Amino acid sequence: MVEATSNLTPSQRYAASALLAIALNQAQISQTKPLGISPTDRGGDNGDSEHRLTSCGESVPQDEDLWVHEVSGLLRPVFRCLQIDSSAWHGIEEIAASSPAKPHIGALIKLLSDDDGSGDMVEKETALAKAAEAMVQGIQQGSVSVEAKKEKHLEYENECREKYSLPEAQSGAADKETLSHGEDVAKDNAHNPDIVEDGNPVEEAALLSHERKISVLYELLSACLADKHEDKEECTRSRKGYDARHHVALRLLATWLDIQWIQMEGVETMAACSAMALQKSGDKEEEESLSPESEWDKWKRGGIVGAAALTGGTLMAITGGLAAPAIAAGFGALALTLGTLVPVIGASGFAAAASAAGTVTGSVAVAASFGAAGAGLAGAKMARRTGEIEEFEFKAIGENHNQGRLAVEILVAGFVFKEEDFVKPWEGLTSNLERYTVIWESKNIIAVSTAIQDWLTSRVAMELMRQGAMYTVLSSLLAAMAWPATILVAADFIDSKWSIAIDRSDKAGRLLAEALRKGLQGNRPVTLVGFSLGARVVFKCLQALTETEKNAEIVERVVLLGAPISINNENWRDVRKMVAGRFINVYATNDWTLGVAFRASLLAQGLAGIQPVCIPGIEDVDVTDMVEGHSSYLWKTQQILERLELDNSYPVFRNTL
Repeated sequence: MVEATSNLTPSQRYAASALLAIALNQAQISQTKPLGISPTDRGGDNGDSEHRLTSCGESVPQDEDLWVHEVSGLLRPVFRCLQIDSSAWHGIEEIAASSPAKPHIGALIKLLSDDDGSGDMVEKETALAKAAEAMVQGIQQGSVSVEAKKEKHLEYENECREKYSLPEAQSGAADKETLSHGEDVAKDNAHNPDIVEDGNPVEEAALLSHERKISVLYELLSACLADKHEDKEECTRSRKGYDARHHVALRLLATWLDIQWIQMEGVETMAACSAMALQKSGDKEEEESLSPESEWDKWKRGGIVGAAALTGGTLMAITGGLAAPAIAAGFGALALTLGTLVPVIGASGFAAAASAAGTVTGSVAVAASFGAAGAGLAGAKMARRTGEIEEFEFKAIGENHNQGRLAVEILVAGFVFKEEDFVKPWEGLTSNLERYTVIWESKNIIAVSTAIQDWLTSRVAMELMRQGAMYTVLSSLLAAMAWPATILVAADFIDSKWSIAIDRSDKAGRLLAEALRKGLQGNRPVTLVGFSLGARVVFKCLQALTETEKNAEIVERVVLLGAPISINNENWRDVRKMVAGRFINVYATNDWTLGVAFRASLLAQGLAGIQPVCIPGIEDVDVTDMVEGHSSYLWKTQQILERLELDNSYPVFRNTL
């Protein structure tokens, strides 16, 4: 007889595990077919890899590249933590890899809705939901107001427009048709039976109470973090901590259950806070004295220790910063209720968490105890480790540091005129991620940006713009035709500085990959965003990861804006496999500046920043109507990111805010 170790019944634990498995498989399918998009809507080839991800039959789970395969290390540790009978493991993996998924999802959610009639179960679920809500309130109260951020960013936008905005000629309909080889994938809606088609909750989710949904997500998160891997098992997963693939699957599952992502972020923060409280009050003797009825709590202690182990560098739960008092107050108020539930630290443990909130000493103690990777990202300077790179460091931005965030965002600017431009384009972002910007090769990047801007404001360039000649340049670029002599002179003027900047961006990308491989972000899922040469840094980082990584453990999402990257000469499909979730190429067909600057090596090879890449699994988003020119990414990137709605698992680009 399996001892009860969870607030969920055995059948509910089975259903929860199976839902996670299906979400993992759906997320992997999105690497070649964005969720909700039929393969017939894409310009690329679909290939055998797509077929094996969506076929039915016994052979499917035999593919070791599948995230639901037993060697992935993503599912079986979860089964073990939730005490799923081992005889059911293979069946769950079969269900996850089968097609279509939607009927299975509905049936499993119905199974979750079955109650055992226990008042104790309801009481614990209510307490857990209250704790998660306290975390959400802490996150919201600790954030600088959206209005204040927008006002500050508007000041920066107006300043940039005054200095760098150029009179752009309007392209005709024929020009746009020539340059844009397809429509935004988010507009396509052909039927595809292999995937859950839209971003709406599953109908059966209405059968579950909010408290039940939070309980399911919390237990699955804890199981994902617990590292219940057995040494004898073969496993392609190389890191402990919060795997990016788990994060994508939980994000998708939250969508199906109609849970807003900020509520899941509250659950994640609660896990991080519990880790700190556990470390402060953790006592081996207390664990040994637990009664048999507290076996689940005993496991949960181990699970949350796993969560604490991923807190690298500066990611220390609820220590310092604006949100700490609110989170502390929330924990303090719930201490008596939750002391017996989440996880075995008792009321005194939660009291310790509340008193420790905002104290740097608590942060440092946990970091030291769980093997934080050096000083983390903040202040990490990796400059002189690679060739001619002179400057490469991370700068913490935003108010989400030391707040128990279990996901990181790294932002890379690549067209700047002064050092503050590495930071200011990102300051207005309103996500709840722990954010860093990269300061890299500022001397060279400012030099090439200034050289381009100087030519753009020259009399010759202004006359060419007035005549609309720049759109002829873009058409010529795509067709490998000869350019007007005046444009060639301009390109030659820019070439030397541009070539240096390209070389430095490629090397900076390798440094970024090195930082991620070493876990300076704390083995938490990472979102990478870059514009202009910064997008190239991100792409080259992913390329470097393909050399050593077997799967998408590290990077969850990627956004490239105005990327100076060849389409036909680069291994886009291999790079896509390094990203667990959404991968977005943002382009503008009127960005002739990018075409002129990068024409030497990209004639007839395609250019991601000015056209769709048409690679399966990559969303191509046309922002021509928003972007006046290449320098516009300095002040428009924030608005573009808002419209992409990155927290949505499905392709989204809103034309209006």
